[in-house]
Amino acid sequence: MKLAPSGPTLIVQPLPGIGDMVWHLPHIHAIAAITTEGKVDILTKPRSQTDRLLCADPCVGQVLWLERESGRHAGPRGLLRLAGVLRRGGYQRVWILHGSARYALAAWLAGIPERLGYGVGLQSLLLTAPVRFPPERRHAHPILRADALLDALGVARTEPEPRLALAAEAEQAVAARFAAWPTPWIALGVGSSEAWKQWGAARFAELTLELNRRWAGSLFIVGGPAERPLAEDILARVRGGGGAAADAVALPLEQVAALLARCRWYIGNDTGVLNMAAALRVPAIGLFGGSAPLWHSRFIHPLLPPAGERGMAAITVSQILEALERWDGFDVHRTLA
Repeated sequence: MKLAPSGPTLIVQPLPGIGDMVWHLPHIHAIAAITTEGKVDILTKPRSQTDRLLCADPCVGQVLWLERESGRHAGPRGLLRLAGVLRRGGYQRVWILHGSARYALAAWLAGIPERLGYGVGLQSLLLTAPVRFPPERRHAHPILRADALLDALGVARTEPEPRLALAAEAEQAVAARFAAWPTPWIALGVGSSEAWKQWGAARFAELTLELNRRWAGSLFIVGGPAERPLAEDILARVRGGGGAAADAVALPLEQVAALLARCRWYIGNDTGVLNMAAALRVPAIGLFGGSAPLWHSRFIHPLLPPAGERGMAAITVSQILEALERWDGFDVHRTLA
């Protein structure tokens, strides 16, 4: 089956994380390419910060917020409110990058004539294209599920991995804010959505001090507002050890992207920022002591605990320094005068 170009198009991508949205960039761009306007609207959850993440993406039009859990779109009345929002968009086609029947029902109630999705369970009864995932695909990684849907409908993906666009204003703001910090830059991503993905303040401070001794450029502590106490702990430990690092915590997300794009390396936990760095073609060492390594980008270099060990605490500073030596020619034995 091959789809004809469509008019106004909506993509429903309700997975809440920043990384979840980055994973779907090749699918968003491929779907936008088969619309008459060359762009799509996106319905997603506020936690994804899609309005900031994709503010410079020419393929993205309006971002609509989905308030599913105990919000205005929860329960039966919330479903009707959501259908009203979709109806006002005047969409010809909706892509539901999720297995829930709820979003397909909202699209049907809104009168959207073409409804495409994974065809999981009851959702299949509400779709207009005969796509039904086999059981082994229904619980596959989100990237693989979206790949399979586009393949089934004959939509070509021209991007083998995610690509993130930068906002010019954000680039200018970052250049001005951190003009005093010499290049090359390394970003240390200290955030984590779960405790078992967190490397910890002591280890990040130890790494920062070791890089201070061996790296001629600057180090940046990167995280969201929730990481402010952790970052303060790290920065205090670094200052106490005679080192220095720039505070890049709680920047607007478009400025985080602009900062990462200027970096030689990203090193950090398995988070959305790791995925952003890779989507900006910045080599990224991801610390995977508590989660399965990501495989979708050639710019992500997974670092795991030594054989026979488990958990984030098993990953050492020496491992990271040796990885830099292996992948960048970084001399782990060099100490700056």
